[in-house]
Amino acid sequence: METISPSVRREVGDEGAQPSLREFLLYFLYLGTLGFGGPIALAGYMQRDLVEERRWVANQDYSEGLAFSQLSPGPLAAQLAMYLGWVRAGTLGATLTGAVFVLPSFLMVLALAAVYVHYGQLAWIQGVFYGIGAAVIAIIARSAYKLIRSTLKNDRLLWVLFAAMAITTAWKESEIVWLFLLCGLVAMVFKARPRMRVAPGAGAIPAIVAAGNLVSSADGVASSSAIGTLFLFFLKAGAFVFGSGLAIVPFLYGGVVGRFHWLTERQFVDAVAVAMITPGPVVITAGFIGYLVAGAAGAGVAAIAVFVPPYLIVIAGAPYYRRFAQNLQVKAFVQGVTAAAVGAIAGAAFILGKRSLVDVPTILIAVATFALLQFKRLPEPLLILVAGVVGLLLFKR
Repeated sequence: METISPSVRREVGDEGAQPSLREFLLYFLYLGTLGFGGPIALAGYMQRDLVEERRWVANQDYSEGLAFSQLSPGPLAAQLAMYLGWVRAGTLGATLTGAVFVLPSFLMVLALAAVYVHYGQLAWIQGVFYGIGAAVIAIIARSAYKLIRSTLKNDRLLWVLFAAMAITTAWKESEIVWLFLLCGLVAMVFKARPRMRVAPGAGAIPAIVAAGNLVSSADGVASSSAIGTLFLFFLKAGAFVFGSGLAIVPFLYGGVVGRFHWLTERQFVDAVAVAMITPGPVVITAGFIGYLVAGAAGAGVAAIAVFVPPYLIVIAGAPYYRRFAQNLQVKAFVQGVTAAAVGAIAGAAFILGKRSLVDVPTILIAVATFALLQFKRLPEPLLILVAGVVGLLLFKR
């Protein structure tokens, strides 16, 4: 069987090669297994491998898929993979591509969760996560900084929305979904005020609000069943994750730690850390949390639920995307929601930092990690693992 490697260049004609569905899926299985670096890096690998080197995907299709994934809620890299699978083979292609891309990281997280549950009280495990937790705070802070530079720029309105959400998240220690929608509406009113005639795509906003309210009310109905509650909670999480995959962190913190008390603050930071040291999307932390709550069944339910919204958006929205992509109201709404997401990440970094940076060694680990992140050639998983070793050496039970 042919080994698919992103480093292999294929000689193709001007029109590009037409891979079999099997070849296409093997590539995404490979990327899901060894694709480290976060969503932006994974999107870059797809552009390099599928557009430039193999020419399996047209540049226009890739660019439209990337924009679609940035405009839509859900983990960027996984949604882009699903979109390219849809371009290649319709609904079947989107389904299979998403599955093989996410499966490797899910299995890794499942194994790590089992080890964590059975051996998490051992001194060496606690020492490793003592250092990893501090490094994770630095990575979240660095991600917030990069997103601030790339999304807010010199736009005063977006800065105001960002600050409001950051302060609210830090103060309330949870993420409030309706504030995301409010920020989107404020941006739409000030940047592209709708005329009396309803603009294409604007009618989707009330539907989004209604969907959020429906799922929120359903959380209470499902409280009698851990599995049902897990599914509905992570379904809502997948529906409101705009921007970086780390945007899910403040949302999960508010529910997992604050509302349902499924995990302690220490366990939550560890769950985020596990997602960062494994390849694939950061939101796979849902599987780790699900395992801690309800075992393997909980892991499966949580992981499936968090990917259902972006999957359905690709299946239902991709055919109509070009019609609404350039709509000014839609663009403004998404800008407002994205600014709010960046603010929530900054607020989450503050909240988690108070819990993880508990002494001089953890502060030094976080500062060192933040400084080393300036060097692009140092992958985040490597820094996290090094921080774990340092934490093991310094940890005092």
